Amino acid sequence: MDADVLVIGAGASGAAVSWRLASLGHSVLCIEQGDFQVPSEYPSSSSKWELRKFDSHSPFPNIRGSDVDYPINDSDSPIAISNFNAVGGSTILYSGHFPRMHPSDFRVRTLDGVAEDWPISYRDLEPYFELNDKMMGVSGLEGDPAYPPITGLMPAVPMGAVGEVLAHGYNKLGWHWWPSYAAIATRPHGNRAKCINLGPCNTGCAQSAKSSVDVTYWPIALALGAHLLTRTRAIRIFTDGNGKASGVEVRLKDGSMSALTAKRVVLACNGVGTPRLLLNSATIKHPNGLANSSDMVGRNLMLHPLGYVEGLFEENLHSHLGPQGCCIASHEFYETRSENGFVRGYSMQVLRGPAPLETALSGVLRRGIHWGESHHDGFASRFGHIASLATIIEDLPEPGNRVTLDPHLKDSDGVPAPRVTYRISENSKKMLSQAIQNGRSLMKAAGAIRTYGFGPVRDTGWHLMGTTKMGEDPRTSVVDSNGESHDVPNLYIADSSVFVTAGAVNPTSTLQAVALRIADSISDSLRLKQ
Repeated sequence: MDADVLVIGAGASGAAVSWRLASLGHSVLCIEQGDFQVPSEYPSSSSKWELRKFDSHSPFPNIRGSDVDYPINDSDSPIAISNFNAVGGSTILYSGHFPRMHPSDFRVRTLDGVAEDWPISYRDLEPYFELNDKMMGVSGLEGDPAYPPITGLMPAVPMGAVGEVLAHGYNKLGWHWWPSYAAIATRPHGNRAKCINLGPCNTGCAQSAKSSVDVTYWPIALALGAHLLTRTRAIRIFTDGNGKASGVEVRLKDGSMSALTAKRVVLACNGVGTPRLLLNSATIKHPNGLANSSDMVGRNLMLHPLGYVEGLFEENLHSHLGPQGCCIASHEFYETRSENGFVRGYSMQVLRGPAPLETALSGVLRRGIHWGESHHDGFASRFGHIASLATIIEDLPEPGNRVTLDPHLKDSDGVPAPRVTYRISENSKKMLSQAIQNGRSLMKAAGAIRTYGFGPVRDTGWHLMGTTKMGEDPRTSVVDSNGESHDVPNLYIADSSVFVTAGAVNPTSTLQAVALRIADSISDSLRLKQ
């Protein structure tokens, strides 16, 4: 099939691009090395759902070890890298926490003298944020002073007792808080039922209330005529005689090799998978990897170091009930403050409490639950009594934090695996220390009888950003403001690898808005060439 557009990756950004281009009348072929998931088989339909977080539904490919995954050498990073190869990508396993980046995040050089400004603004993305909210189905509360107006939301996810208690703590300290923006349907939305507060969102939502793109964008994209090939692995991108991207060499489901061609090629493989594919597409003309004359492919990896804080309360907050990652959030410390010894900031995301198995394991390890006669009482005093908080630290781009090809490790098709080299900056360490301290202060203000905090947390490499930076100067960036490669015409990148800075919030809402904007640019370019 010779399509107008060939999209690599069927996750958050690939689904948005495929739908948008199909809706605008273009022929679209998307390839995905994973497969469709079956919601009725998600772990939440079984009493052993917590155990499956450690094998088939772990967010970490090195643990899953599936033939549709690729291994990642992250031994030279304090943060382990997460991704999920399937139709829906990592939205299958994410929490659905759905804040936008702030307007200031696009102007950090102007405001704070660090990193670089984006070549696009929050205002440029605003119509795409709104479009994406409609497609995904986002709940929340209007009027948040941390943002320009955000409208059209479904009712917010219920805060529960844990949210109410911590909100009192925020109020006591005079700090900003707001109900979480959540890509979770709190009332029927399209073909989806509303959330029933079951809890295990992070292993897949069997009710399809969580807005993973396999149940939001893809059914509509396919109905519009987009094509999707699953269990199809991209090996390398190739160019034509004029140096333009013209297709992808792939291994198909039956094991055979094939060449798929298109007028435009779009990478949507995340901040690790996208640079990996570009580096593996090296040629005599592009010896350092495709689109890499700037030597910026793979550089400036940003991961959002995360601090974790727990508070133990005497009263039973039933904290295990409700969507795991969506309760309330605070942006009190989001922007640079002159009194701090660091620039930029962080957000605080109130989580639900741990489920039974996690409660038991952590309680034993921290000596809060003992073996013997007191075991059950110890468990009962903790289960439902724990409030959790994640502090998401803004990572500033640093060229030495990067993705390269591992010289030894390969996937099941012999393609070199990505190797991650990453260090947490001194700026981020200072921010992390303050964030954990403030998190513990919040727990105490809310009435916790005991607090616990640490960071960085290793198993938190969910947010993969910055490795094919967007910019107007080909010497210092990989793609332009429309997502097109400076070096290779007709090659586009539409995922979070194009991020110039990381902000201090989960990136999915912003990366999808960026992807929709890039899709419109691709559509315009196709119509101009007709």
